[in-house]
Amino acid sequence: MPELTHFDAAGNAQMVDVSEKPSTARIAMAHGFVRMNAETLAMITENRAKKGDVLAVAQLAGIMGAKETSSLIPLCHPLAISKVTVDLSPDVNLPGVRIEATVKTTGQTGVEMEALTAASIAGLTVYDMVKAVDKTMEIGGVKVTLKDGGKSGRFEAE
Repeated sequence: MPELTHFDAAGNAQMVDVSEKPSTARIAMAHGFVRMNAETLAMITENRAKKGDVLAVAQLAGIMGAKETSSLIPLCHPLAISKVTVDLSPDVNLPGVRIEATVKTTGQTGVEMEALTAASIAGLTVYDMVKAVDKTMEIGGVKVTLKDGGKSGRFEAE
């Protein structure tokens, strides 16, 4: 089992020292969803939400979330992110919104946390935008689906 690198020998929390690692191209993708009533989804897709365009606002919030990850997660390194995309797709079979976040950088550490944060913040924003009409929404399934770059190589979820 791999060592937990965020703890020193005495068990204290620490930011991992990446200074000796080479800079490489890094990418991570994360997925999630917001499940809701079909009527709520219709309101979103028909752009009838009182707070505005739910998907556009959630997309921007997800991008902003990726950029603020090191401020939100205590031991994350601040990174020079080179690209963030957040795609929100209505899914009548869920019913709800599927979220896919992709983050890229060239650096000494990966961007999995940034992709997870982007997907999570986008989901929370969808919830916030329509919570007045649907308190039963569920945010879930947030997970890394792709990670590439660095020493550990490529990971793809099934």
